[in-house]
Amino acid sequence: MKKLKIGGKLEASAISMGCMRIASMDSKDVAALINAALENGVNFFDHADIYGGGGGSETIFAKAVKDAGIPREKMILQTKCGIKKGQFDFSKEHILVSVDNSLKRLGTDYVDVFMLHRPDTLVEPEEVAEAFSAIYKAGKAKYFGVSNHNSGQIRLLNKYLPAELRPITNQLQFSPAHTGMIDSGFNVNMVNSASVDHDGSILDFCRLEDITIQAWSPFVYGQFEGIFLESEKYAELNKVLDELAAEKNVSIEAITIAWILRHTAKIQAICGTTNAERLKGICKACSFEMSRDEWYRIYLAAGNKLP
Repeated sequence: MKKLKIGGKLEASAISMGCMRIASMDSKDVAALINAALENGVNFFDHADIYGGGGGSETIFAKAVKDAGIPREKMILQTKCGIKKGQFDFSKEHILVSVDNSLKRLGTDYVDVFMLHRPDTLVEPEEVAEAFSAIYKAGKAKYFGVSNHNSGQIRLLNKYLPAELRPITNQLQFSPAHTGMIDSGFNVNMVNSASVDHDGSILDFCRLEDITIQAWSPFVYGQFEGIFLESEKYAELNKVLDELAAEKNVSIEAITIAWILRHTAKIQAICGTTNAERLKGICKACSFEMSRDEWYRIYLAAGNKLP
Protein backbone atom coordinates (compact mmCIF):
# COMPACT_ATOMS: atom_id res chain seq x y z
CA MET A 1 0.00 0.00 0.00
CA LYS A 2 1.31 3.43 -0.94
CA LYS A 3 1.50 5.94 1.88
CA LEU A 4 0.78 9.66 1.78
CA LYS A 5 1.56 12.48 4.16
CA ILE A 6 -1.92 13.95 4.52
CA GLY A 7 -1.47 17.70 4.65
CA GLY A 8 2.23 17.04 4.99
CA LYS A 9 1.56 15.89 8.57
CA LEU A 10 -0.42 12.67 8.91
CA GLU A 11 0.93 9.49 7.33
CA ALA A 12 -1.89 7.37 5.94
CA SER A 13 -2.77 4.91 3.20
CA ALA A 14 -3.22 6.34 -0.29
CA ILE A 15 -6.57 4.54 -0.43
CA SER A 16 -9.27 5.28 2.12
CA MET A 17 -12.30 3.17 2.93
CA GLY A 18 -15.42 5.29 2.58
CA CYS A 19 -18.10 4.32 5.08
CA MET A 20 -21.15 6.05 3.62
CA ARG A 21 -23.02 2.86 2.70
CA ILE A 22 -22.27 0.48 5.58
CA ALA A 23 -25.22 1.37 7.83
CA SER A 24 -27.49 -1.32 6.42
CA MET A 25 -24.88 -4.06 6.71
CA ASP A 26 -24.56 -6.69 9.42
CA SER A 27 -21.85 -5.75 11.91
CA LYS A 28 -19.97 -8.99 11.19
CA ASP A 29 -19.81 -8.09 7.51
CA VAL A 30 -18.63 -4.59 8.40
CA ALA A 31 -15.93 -6.12 10.60
CA ALA A 32 -14.85 -8.35 7.71
CA LEU A 33 -14.69 -5.28 5.44
CA ILE A 34 -12.61 -3.32 7.97
CA ASN A 35 -10.26 -6.27 8.48
CA ALA A 36 -9.89 -6.69 4.72
CA ALA A 37 -8.96 -3.03 4.50
CA LEU A 38 -6.38 -3.28 7.27
CA GLU A 39 -4.91 -6.51 5.89
CA ASN A 40 -4.37 -4.77 2.56
CA GLY A 41 -2.77 -1.69 4.06
CA VAL A 42 -5.80 0.63 4.19
CA ASN A 43 -5.79 2.37 7.58
CA PHE A 44 -7.87 5.47 6.76
CA PHE A 45 -11.66 5.37 7.29
CA ASP A 46 -13.91 8.19 6.11
CA HIS A 47 -17.21 8.99 7.88
CA ALA A 48 -19.77 11.79 8.15
CA ASP A 49 -22.53 12.44 10.64
CA ILE A 50 -25.17 12.11 7.89
CA TYR A 51 -23.98 8.76 6.53
CA GLY A 52 -26.53 6.08 7.20
CA GLY A 53 -29.18 8.58 8.23
CA GLY A 54 -28.13 10.50 11.31
CA GLY A 55 -24.89 8.66 12.00
CA GLY A 56 -25.95 5.09 11.33
CA SER A 57 -22.67 4.33 9.58
CA GLU A 58 -20.63 5.60 12.51
CA THR A 59 -22.69 3.48 14.91
CA ILE A 60 -22.37 0.19 13.01
CA PHE A 61 -18.67 0.87 12.41
CA ALA A 62 -18.07 1.23 16.15
CA LYS A 63 -19.99 -1.97 16.91
CA ALA A 64 -18.03 -3.90 14.29
CA VAL A 65 -14.71 -2.60 15.60
CA LYS A 66 -15.62 -3.45 19.18
CA ASP A 67 -16.96 -6.92 18.42
CA ALA A 68 -13.93 -7.75 16.27
CA GLY A 69 -11.49 -6.37 18.82
CA ILE A 70 -9.79 -4.05 16.34
CA PRO A 71 -7.42 -1.67 18.20
CA ARG A 72 -8.20 2.03 17.79
CA GLU A 73 -4.54 2.83 17.14
CA LYS A 74 -4.60 0.77 13.94
CA MET A 75 -7.10 3.13 12.37
CA ILE A 76 -7.13 6.73 11.21
CA LEU A 77 -10.68 8.03 11.57
CA GLN A 78 -12.13 11.02 9.77
CA THR A 79 -15.66 12.39 10.05
CA LYS A 80 -17.60 15.45 8.94
CA CYS A 81 -20.36 17.78 10.05
CA GLY A 82 -22.37 20.66 8.66
CA ILE A 83 -25.18 19.15 6.58
CA LYS A 84 -28.66 19.42 8.07
CA LYS A 85 -32.05 18.90 6.47
CA GLY A 86 -32.61 21.76 4.06
CA GLN A 87 -29.50 23.70 5.05
CA PHE A 88 -25.82 23.75 5.93
CA ASP A 89 -24.71 24.79 9.40
CA PHE A 90 -21.18 25.83 10.35
CA SER A 91 -22.24 27.60 13.53
CA LYS A 92 -20.06 27.10 16.60
CA GLU A 93 -22.93 25.45 18.45
CA HIS A 94 -23.62 22.94 15.69
CA ILE A 95 -19.95 22.06 15.19
CA LEU A 96 -19.41 21.42 18.90
CA VAL A 97 -22.54 19.30 19.25
CA SER A 98 -21.70 17.39 16.09
CA VAL A 99 -18.20 16.37 17.11
CA ASP A 100 -19.44 15.09 20.46
CA ASN A 101 -22.21 13.10 18.81
CA SER A 102 -19.82 11.58 16.27
CA LEU A 103 -17.31 10.63 18.96
CA LYS A 104 -20.06 8.94 20.94
CA ARG A 105 -21.30 7.00 17.92
CA LEU A 106 -17.78 6.02 16.89
CA GLY A 107 -16.94 4.92 20.42
CA THR A 108 -13.72 6.90 20.54
CA ASP A 109 -12.27 9.87 22.44
CA TYR A 110 -10.95 11.54 19.29
CA VAL A 111 -10.97 11.57 15.52
CA ASP A 112 -7.81 12.13 13.55
CA VAL A 113 -9.49 14.55 11.12
CA PHE A 114 -12.70 16.53 11.65
CA MET A 115 -14.13 18.16 8.55
CA LEU A 116 -16.68 20.74 7.44
CA HIS A 117 -19.02 19.01 5.00
CA ARG A 118 -19.81 21.25 1.98
CA PRO A 119 -19.69 25.05 2.21
CA ASP A 120 -22.14 27.09 4.30
CA THR A 121 -22.66 30.53 2.73
CA LEU A 122 -23.76 31.83 6.15
CA VAL A 123 -20.48 30.74 7.72
CA GLU A 124 -18.95 33.03 10.31
CA PRO A 125 -15.28 32.04 10.16
CA GLU A 126 -14.63 33.46 13.60
CA GLU A 127 -17.12 30.93 15.00
CA VAL A 128 -15.45 28.08 13.11
CA ALA A 129 -12.13 29.17 14.60
CA GLU A 130 -13.61 29.18 18.11
CA ALA A 131 -15.17 25.75 17.62
CA PHE A 132 -12.04 24.20 16.12
CA SER A 133 -9.91 25.68 18.90
CA ALA A 134 -12.16 24.19 21.60
CA ILE A 135 -12.17 20.79 19.87
CA TYR A 136 -8.39 20.82 19.43
CA LYS A 137 -7.66 21.88 23.01
CA ALA A 138 -9.99 19.17 24.33
CA GLY A 139 -8.12 16.56 22.29
CA LYS A 140 -11.24 15.61 20.31
CA ALA A 141 -9.57 16.05 16.91
CA LYS A 142 -5.93 16.14 15.85
CA TYR A 143 -6.45 17.83 12.49
CA PHE A 144 -9.18 19.54 10.49
CA GLY A 145 -10.39 19.56 6.92
CA VAL A 146 -13.09 20.70 4.52
CA SER A 147 -15.18 19.12 1.79
CA ASN A 148 -16.06 20.59 -1.61
CA HIS A 149 -14.57 24.00 -0.80
CA ASN A 150 -13.01 26.31 -3.36
CA SER A 151 -9.82 28.27 -2.82
CA GLY A 152 -11.57 31.49 -1.76
CA GLN A 153 -13.63 29.70 0.87
CA ILE A 154 -10.53 28.06 2.32
CA ARG A 155 -8.68 31.39 2.30
CA LEU A 156 -11.53 32.96 4.25
CA LEU A 157 -11.36 30.26 6.92
CA ASN A 158 -7.57 30.44 7.09
CA LYS A 159 -7.71 34.18 7.79
CA TYR A 160 -9.09 33.30 11.23
CA LEU A 161 -7.47 29.91 11.83
CA PRO A 162 -4.02 29.49 13.37
CA ALA A 163 -1.65 27.14 11.56
CA GLU A 164 -2.49 24.07 13.65
CA LEU A 165 -6.21 24.39 12.88
CA ARG A 166 -6.04 25.02 9.14
CA PRO A 167 -7.49 22.38 6.79
CA ILE A 168 -5.15 19.57 5.80
CA THR A 169 -7.77 17.88 3.57
CA ASN A 170 -10.31 18.90 0.95
CA GLN A 171 -12.70 16.30 -0.43
CA LEU A 172 -13.52 16.84 -4.09
CA GLN A 173 -15.19 14.63 -6.66
CA PHE A 174 -12.60 13.39 -9.13
CA SER A 175 -12.42 10.56 -11.65
CA PRO A 176 -11.69 10.10 -15.36
CA ALA A 177 -15.35 11.01 -15.93
CA HIS A 178 -15.33 14.01 -13.58
CA THR A 179 -12.24 16.08 -14.34
CA GLY A 180 -13.29 19.70 -13.82
CA MET A 181 -10.47 20.59 -11.49
CA ILE A 182 -7.83 19.67 -14.06
CA ASP A 183 -9.58 20.62 -17.31
CA SER A 184 -9.22 24.37 -16.83
CA GLY A 185 -5.51 23.91 -16.18
CA PHE A 186 -5.13 22.37 -19.62
CA ASN A 187 -7.14 25.12 -21.30
CA VAL A 188 -5.43 28.26 -20.03
CA ASN A 189 -5.79 31.37 -22.23
CA MET A 190 -8.62 29.82 -24.21
CA VAL A 191 -12.32 30.63 -24.59
CA ASN A 192 -13.81 27.12 -24.82
CA SER A 193 -16.05 25.66 -22.11
CA ALA A 194 -13.23 23.62 -20.59
CA SER A 195 -11.27 26.80 -19.87
CA VAL A 196 -13.84 27.96 -17.31
CA ASP A 197 -12.33 27.76 -13.83
CA HIS A 198 -15.24 26.94 -11.56
CA ASP A 199 -13.25 26.34 -8.38
CA GLY A 200 -10.51 28.96 -8.14
CA SER A 201 -7.69 26.73 -9.39
CA ILE A 202 -8.42 24.47 -6.44
CA LEU A 203 -5.99 21.74 -7.48
CA ASP A 204 -3.00 24.09 -7.58
CA PHE A 205 -4.20 25.99 -4.50
CA CYS A 206 -4.33 22.80 -2.44
CA ARG A 207 -0.85 21.83 -3.60
CA LEU A 208 0.51 25.25 -2.67
CA GLU A 209 -1.12 25.13 0.76
CA ASP A 210 -0.20 21.49 1.54
CA ILE A 211 -3.85 20.42 1.56
CA THR A 212 -4.41 16.83 0.46
CA ILE A 213 -7.24 16.38 -2.01
CA GLN A 214 -9.40 13.36 -1.25
CA ALA A 215 -11.15 12.07 -4.36
CA TRP A 216 -14.71 10.97 -3.58
CA SER A 217 -16.99 8.89 -5.85
CA PRO A 218 -14.07 7.79 -8.05
CA PHE A 219 -16.32 5.53 -10.15
CA VAL A 220 -19.20 7.97 -10.61
CA TYR A 221 -19.94 10.40 -13.44
CA GLY A 222 -21.94 13.60 -13.15
CA GLN A 223 -23.64 14.58 -9.90
CA PHE A 224 -24.46 11.03 -8.76
CA GLU A 225 -25.82 10.21 -12.23
CA GLY A 226 -24.34 6.73 -12.28
CA ILE A 227 -21.23 4.56 -12.36
CA PHE A 228 -19.18 4.81 -15.53
CA LEU A 229 -17.62 1.36 -15.13
CA GLU A 230 -19.20 -0.99 -17.70
CA SER A 231 -21.57 1.81 -18.78
CA GLU A 232 -22.42 2.08 -22.49
CA LYS A 233 -22.23 5.85 -22.09
CA TYR A 234 -18.48 5.44 -21.55
CA ALA A 235 -17.79 2.64 -24.02
CA GLU A 236 -14.36 3.91 -25.12
CA LEU A 237 -13.23 4.51 -21.56
CA ASN A 238 -14.28 1.01 -20.52
CA LYS A 239 -12.50 -0.46 -23.54
CA VAL A 240 -9.25 1.16 -22.40
CA LEU A 241 -9.81 0.22 -18.76
CA ASP A 242 -10.47 -3.39 -19.77
CA GLU A 243 -7.30 -3.52 -21.90
CA LEU A 244 -5.10 -2.08 -19.16
CA ALA A 245 -6.70 -4.31 -16.52
CA ALA A 246 -5.95 -7.38 -18.63
CA GLU A 247 -2.36 -6.25 -19.22
CA LYS A 248 -1.70 -5.73 -15.51
CA ASN A 249 -3.91 -8.56 -14.23
CA VAL A 250 -5.98 -6.28 -12.00
CA SER A 251 -9.60 -5.08 -11.92
CA ILE A 252 -10.92 -2.08 -13.82
CA GLU A 253 -11.55 -0.49 -10.42
CA ALA A 254 -7.84 -0.82 -9.63
CA ILE A 255 -6.92 0.82 -12.94
CA THR A 256 -9.26 3.73 -12.18
CA ILE A 257 -7.79 4.25 -8.70
CA ALA A 258 -4.25 3.97 -10.09
CA TRP A 259 -5.17 6.78 -12.51
CA ILE A 260 -6.14 8.99 -9.55
CA LEU A 261 -3.05 8.07 -7.53
CA ARG A 262 -0.79 8.73 -10.53
CA HIS A 263 -1.48 12.46 -10.38
CA THR A 264 1.48 14.31 -8.95
CA ALA A 265 -0.77 16.20 -6.51
CA LYS A 266 -0.67 13.03 -4.37
CA ILE A 267 -4.44 12.66 -4.16
CA GLN A 268 -5.97 10.20 -1.72
CA ALA A 269 -8.75 8.01 -3.18
CA ILE A 270 -11.89 7.31 -1.13
CA CYS A 271 -13.48 4.02 -2.13
CA GLY A 272 -16.96 3.29 -0.82
CA THR A 273 -17.33 -0.36 -1.78
CA THR A 274 -19.05 -2.62 0.74
CA ASN A 275 -17.60 -5.77 -0.82
CA ALA A 276 -14.42 -7.04 0.88
CA GLU A 277 -13.18 -8.90 -2.21
CA ARG A 278 -13.71 -5.84 -4.41
CA LEU A 279 -11.81 -3.73 -1.89
CA LYS A 280 -8.90 -6.17 -2.01
CA GLY A 281 -8.89 -5.84 -5.79
CA ILE A 282 -8.97 -2.05 -5.59
CA CYS A 283 -5.90 -2.10 -3.35
CA LYS A 284 -3.91 -3.65 -6.21
CA ALA A 285 -3.90 -0.14 -7.68
CA CYS A 286 -0.81 0.33 -5.54
CA SER A 287 0.98 -2.72 -6.98
CA PHE A 288 2.11 -1.00 -10.18
CA GLU A 289 3.06 2.44 -11.46
CA MET A 290 0.84 3.89 -14.16
CA SER A 291 2.78 5.49 -16.98
CA ARG A 292 2.26 8.99 -18.34
CA ASP A 293 1.06 7.49 -21.63
CA GLU A 294 -1.49 5.30 -19.86
CA TRP A 295 -2.75 8.22 -17.76
CA TYR A 296 -3.41 10.41 -20.81
CA ARG A 297 -4.91 7.50 -22.71
CA ILE A 298 -7.54 7.09 -19.97
CA TYR A 299 -8.16 10.84 -19.76
CA LEU A 300 -8.88 11.07 -23.49
CA ALA A 301 -10.90 7.85 -23.60
CA ALA A 302 -13.34 9.38 -21.12
CA GLY A 303 -14.22 12.02 -23.71
CA ASN A 304 -11.90 14.70 -22.40
CA LYS A 305 -9.99 16.77 -24.95
CA LEU A 306 -6.62 18.45 -24.98
CA PRO A 307 -6.20 21.91 -26.59
